[in-house]
Amino acid sequence: MNRPAANIKTLKIDGRDVTARPEETILEVARQNNIFIPRLCELKGLSTVGACRLCLVEVKGSNRLLPACVTRVEEGMEVTTSSERLDGYRKAILELLFTERNHICSVCVSNAHCELQSLAQKLGITHVHFPYRYPVVAVDASHERFIVDHNRCILCSRCVRVCEEIEGAHTWDIMGRGIDALVITDLNQPWGSSESCTGCGKCVHVCPTGALSEKGRSVAEMLKRRQFLPYLTLMREDRE
Repeated sequence: MNRPAANIKTLKIDGRDVTARPEETILEVARQNNIFIPRLCELKGLSTVGACRLCLVEVKGSNRLLPACVTRVEEGMEVTTSSERLDGYRKAILELLFTERNHICSVCVSNAHCELQSLAQKLGITHVHFPYRYPVVAVDASHERFIVDHNRCILCSRCVRVCEEIEGAHTWDIMGRGIDALVITDLNQPWGSSESCTGCGKCVHVCPTGALSEKGRSVAEMLKRRQFLPYLTLMREDRE
């Protein structure tokens, strides 16, 4: 008995011929083919929101730059992941992330263990061209095990998504808009007063910058366990 042919898409990424399933995104296909696309908000095992916009790519026939993490592949698509235009946009986005909060790498406990810093180094950022905003934001150490330092937060929403999608608690959310936005617990209550927090620490392990950390341990000492995410996501989908 002949089986129907699989519905496979063929496309080009940086001139390379690649194949993909229809439900896959440009970022997923690039990752499978060892093609680097920068990103901070995306994490395998969590839903994609396209928040950081660092994964913007050029697609032939489109004047707009498209976020690779939420753009599904199409037959015959031609994608460019690295160009002078893209490099300029990505550097500007990273510089703005540095200026919107108080990221002082030289004195930060996350130094050398921060995805924001690592990505800036990879993209060749040596200084910031925009004026720093120096916002006054709090450090919440009310939880018995964990700390949230809003000075290091980049609003990637990983903590929000892992708490809702994997733990099922939905302790975290985002309040406000633009530079005034903050991740909050419950209805903007201190973390230690949260009635929904299970204390599992999943939010801490997915944080890219060390805005969420464990008391009594530096970020360097706290080995982040993220490998559980794809497995738990798969198990959840099987139950559904």
